[in-house]
Amino acid sequence: MSQPQLPAIQPDNGVADHFPYREAEAKWQRRWVEDRAFFTEQDGDKPKFYCLEMFPYPSGKLHMGHLRNYAIGDVMARYYRMKGYRVLHPMGYDAFGLPAENAAIKNKVHPADWTFNNIREMGIQQRTLGLSYDWDREVATCHPAYYKWGQWLFLQFWKKGLVYRKEGLLNWCPDCQTVLANEQVVNGLCWRCDSVVTQKFMPQWFIKITDYAEELLADLDKLGEWPNKVVVMQRNWIGRSEGAEIVFRVAGGALKGETIPVFTTRPDTIFGATYMVLAPEHPLVNRLIARSEQEADCRAFIDEVARMEKTARTDDATEKKGVFTGAYAVNPVNGEEVPIWLANYVLVEYGTGAVMAVPTHDQRDFEFAKKYELPLRLVIQPENTEFNSADDMTAAWEGEGVMINSARFDGTPNQEGKKKVTAWMEENGMGKATVNYRLRDWGISRQRYWGMPIPLLHCEKCGVVAVPDDQLPVELPVDVQITGEGSPLVRHEGFKNATCPECGGPARRESDTIDTFWDSSWYFLRYIDARNENTAFDKNKANDWMPVDLYIGGVEHAVLHLLYSRFFTKVVRDLGLVDVDEPFKKLVTQGMVTKDGAKMSKSKGNVVDPGVILDKYGADAARLFILFTSPPERDLEWSDEGVIGSARFVDRVYRLVMRYAHGWKTPAAEGPLSDGARELQRRTHQAIAGVGSDIETRLGLNTAIAKIMELVNEMYRFTAEGDVAASDFPVFQHAVETLLKLLSPMAPHLCEELWAALGREGYLMHEPWPVHDPAMLEADRVKIAVQINGKVRGTVEVAAGASQDDIWQAAAEEPNIARWLEGKEPRKKIFVPGKLLNIVV
Repeated sequence: MSQPQLPAIQPDNGVADHFPYREAEAKWQRRWVEDRAFFTEQDGDKPKFYCLEMFPYPSGKLHMGHLRNYAIGDVMARYYRMKGYRVLHPMGYDAFGLPAENAAIKNKVHPADWTFNNIREMGIQQRTLGLSYDWDREVATCHPAYYKWGQWLFLQFWKKGLVYRKEGLLNWCPDCQTVLANEQVVNGLCWRCDSVVTQKFMPQWFIKITDYAEELLADLDKLGEWPNKVVVMQRNWIGRSEGAEIVFRVAGGALKGETIPVFTTRPDTIFGATYMVLAPEHPLVNRLIARSEQEADCRAFIDEVARMEKTARTDDATEKKGVFTGAYAVNPVNGEEVPIWLANYVLVEYGTGAVMAVPTHDQRDFEFAKKYELPLRLVIQPENTEFNSADDMTAAWEGEGVMINSARFDGTPNQEGKKKVTAWMEENGMGKATVNYRLRDWGISRQRYWGMPIPLLHCEKCGVVAVPDDQLPVELPVDVQITGEGSPLVRHEGFKNATCPECGGPARRESDTIDTFWDSSWYFLRYIDARNENTAFDKNKANDWMPVDLYIGGVEHAVLHLLYSRFFTKVVRDLGLVDVDEPFKKLVTQGMVTKDGAKMSKSKGNVVDPGVILDKYGADAARLFILFTSPPERDLEWSDEGVIGSARFVDRVYRLVMRYAHGWKTPAAEGPLSDGARELQRRTHQAIAGVGSDIETRLGLNTAIAKIMELVNEMYRFTAEGDVAASDFPVFQHAVETLLKLLSPMAPHLCEELWAALGREGYLMHEPWPVHDPAMLEADRVKIAVQINGKVRGTVEVAAGASQDDIWQAAAEEPNIARWLEGKEPRKKIFVPGKLLNIVV
């Protein structure tokens, strides 16, 4: 007995044209909070995925760069949850720093009040984006519960011998009234306020990052999922150079015999050194020029160089300037006395701050020697050269050759000579082989209020003493006045006066605060165990979650935060607190959001306010535009038309699903599938395969969305006539539910709303990610182009996998093709399976 034929499912053409995003977004955001929907699972049987976007400074307002960063991370977190992973996706705030002090001065408000108000505002904005953060793990680096453990970690570094104090020539920002790390000076300007940075001698605290220079460099090879440009930037910043340290000595005067170590990568040219150059900031200079005839000229030159940008000083195009000190040094290999000069092209922080000048084999030295008429001596003779002496040279020879005028080493190829000369000097106490790094120790002292207090005390009897663990945190006092002129901690009697824990006598608390990059160098570890009151983080939990699987942020942090975080991780590993070597497995550096071809800025008048966009178009439309318009690693050009297009797509999906939602519980009907249903079935499985592959293998979020859009187009073609046959409806239902699952990580509010409208229980985001059937990816029937003598004359539809003979038979029966074959004998058939048949007649 045949089954009765069920009526077709008819569309409800009375549904609204637009997705009611305001009501829906507010509803789902409220439910997610109430249900703690993004609470981090601790089920160790599931694989883990630690997804992290760089936490923001709480300026009080999100910008489009934030929106892009967070949207990328949220898609990945939601995707891996649906894939069955336990996901850690936290958020917090990098909350110490100068902007809070500047705001306190400008607005007459306490930095803490300004900061915590901004944190509240930004948290509200982040929630309106529908971001799936585990807010139970939120941290703010300015909160004592956080910086207590930052201070504890500092003391572990102290006990390990990685913290020291010395007077050094440091970068000083006169406007911010604070010291800057080398990495915080950009083109000679303060990274915060763009003021010209000067040099100043001050006692400062340093962290021995150079103790880990070799490992930081070697382990770059482990970062196979980092952008190559970031790896190269770190490699260059660490700047490893192999060479020799050669000891010159002052030739006469009060400092006779004083050593001046020189680092060089060219020990093969030592016999050609005809003068020495010291950086104007070299610690020996003041004593060397004191009460000399040249003192006035030297001090005027030192002041002139102090106003120069470091990048300009080392630029090959910058004019080389200098002044003679009146002193001489002895070249240890030949006993010659060479004049000691100060020059603008030598930096105190590279090598030893002293250079043996070989003008015939270094272009900077050559230009300097020519300008000041200093002697030249050729010591590397190139083959097939046009010059035989220094007098013939118009530029320095920096290539290979044979050593000459070099005593016992004459005739030695210079590459071989580097090792031989170094070994000979080492045997005779003149120098030694050494490795030099461009990387300098991390200067962490800041003469500001709004930062983590350094937990050290100064006792006249005991020296520098650590604050005991049970007295942590050393809290910032609240009753201060922020004037912008130095740190109020220096003037705060209640803060600076303390008791020495070793002798019980009076002590002075350290008034410098620590560089804010300290706070951001370990926050990813605190997220793992954010509410632990007994230690910074539990080791077992840290080993479970680390390393971060996906880290997303700007490339501007390549030699700042990223390098410090790598260093910090290696130290806490050596302290026995965690077992990983590197903090971040995969790094994505997202591009900027631009408008009118330029980076958004208030001065250019091209800023787009995310709040306005969210209110006008909704969070899902904004997310889709940000994700679809450009791959994550490239810059994204803002387009009003683009975000309008994304809003239209949201409405299109909403109408498509809502028109047929009423029929979702219709009993399944038996019967053959139509050609359209089979094609939709195939396209659905292709979308599953393509979207998952794009997201997981190459973070191709834009191409993943494109594939979802193609599926939506196919679904509209399928429903173009309105009614859907009862036997085809299960295929359509599967396509709709698949669509919502695929789109859910990008547009979570829309998809949860439609999932509920279909009568489905529970959160869509807790549904498993769909799995494609490989057998469904290929079409049952395909269209083959038929060419006659190379020109397409028609197409034939045949079964997938049809043979050449089958296609030839179908072509001969197709009227439009048959007339081109009439009366002609095929001479040759060229067959491309699945694509075309070319018949030569």
